[in-house]
Amino acid sequence: MPSTALTTVTSSSTPATDPWPTVLRLLTGRDYSQAVLRKRLLDKGFDPVRIDDVLQRCLELGYLDDARYALSRATSLMRQGRAVGPRILIDLRQRGISEELATEALDKAREAYDEKQLLTSLLQRRFPDFRYDAAPDKERRRVVHFLQRRGFAISSIMDQLTRRGLETNDENG
Repeated sequence: MPSTALTTVTSSSTPATDPWPTVLRLLTGRDYSQAVLRKRLLDKGFDPVRIDDVLQRCLELGYLDDARYALSRATSLMRQGRAVGPRILIDLRQRGISEELATEALDKAREAYDEKQLLTSLLQRRFPDFRYDAAPDKERRRVVHFLQRRGFAISSIMDQLTRRGLETNDENG
């Protein structure tokens, strides 16, 4: 009498051949650059030729657009105060965005958000009681380096910190 037990084959034991369902699942969650999506699919073991076909199909359908991704990423980083200026360009390049598209996205993001206002807001939010003129050297370096890592220019940082110190002194004096 033959066995009626069903044997199940798990997806991890058979190599995936069609990257399309995976691409759709990934793009449903969030936007990706072509380079990052290609890397994700290669890491999952899909055939590079099939990946190229699927990415081309995504481009044709408008599911994938590096310019849209770059603008979205740049404005998001600026809105959250996580990066400005050259830091955004570095971030976009790391995600496979061309220099031209990265610069264009940064320019458009700068139209939407004022870097000086972002710096003021970030200082108020992260360091509400910080006074540069009264802080010890170690604390001054910590705050300045934090802001530099976000991409703010040292001249803007020092201008903002010294102006803030003068405003505080005027209020107290």
